[in-house]
Formats: sequence, structure tokens, C-alpha cells
Amino acid sequence: QVQLVESGGGLVQAGGSLRLSCAASGRPFNTYAMAWFRQAPGKERDIVAAINWSGTWIYYTDSVKGRFTISRDNAKATVYLQMNSLKAEDTAVYYCAGSESRIGVVERERYDYWGQGTQVTVSS
Repeated sequence: QVQLVESGGGLVQAGGSLRLSCAASGRPFNTYAMAWFRQAPGKERDIVAAINWSGTWIYYTDSVKGRFTISRDNAKATVYLQMNSLKAEDTAVYYCAGSESRIGVVERERYDYWGQGTQVTVSS
């Protein structure tokens, strides 16, 4: 079993930056792929970015390309999401997720472990 704990959310003005962190425990971190999802009120939980176990494969949804960066530190069992040039439409609860598939995957149903979520609010 894997436990995931997110941190780093908050309130920021449009154009600002935030860095989300997700600390994992329970299994060797380099045995699973990781991702960040987000869910705005009344909407589906959608993928934002994903990274395979080694960091050699990375995926971004189109709306965040060039603004967000996903990374992982296997020694610290932590995955990060650096968010720059934030927009009001980035406002959502952000969830960290882990997949037992070591390769990169983007489908929500392929993720086995979820954090509790952290709120990101961007004011315009």
C-alpha cells in the first residue's frame, strides 16, 4: 500500500507561481509512475501531468504545456509540480496519484493510489 500526502497549495494572483509537493510512503518510490490530476467544481478529475518511474517519460495536458513542470526525486520519494504563469482557469483541487504501472500512463483508472488533494486558487 502507498500513502500520498500533497502540500503547497494556496491562493495566488494570476501570473504567479506555486510549487506542489507530494510525499510518498509505503513502497519503494521507484516502482510506480506518478501524476498530478485536478478537479474544478462541477467538473471531472482530469490529468495535468504524468511522469514514469525514472523521469524519462513526461506528459502534459495541452493547457499547461510551457507553464507547468513535473519532476520527481526518487531518493526523497517525492513528486513535484512547478506551476508558473498561473491563470484563473487553473483553480482546482490538485491530486497526486500513483500507478503500479512503472511506465507512464494518462488514464485516471490506471492510477491506484491517491492523495487527499490540495486547493489551488488563482485570483484574476
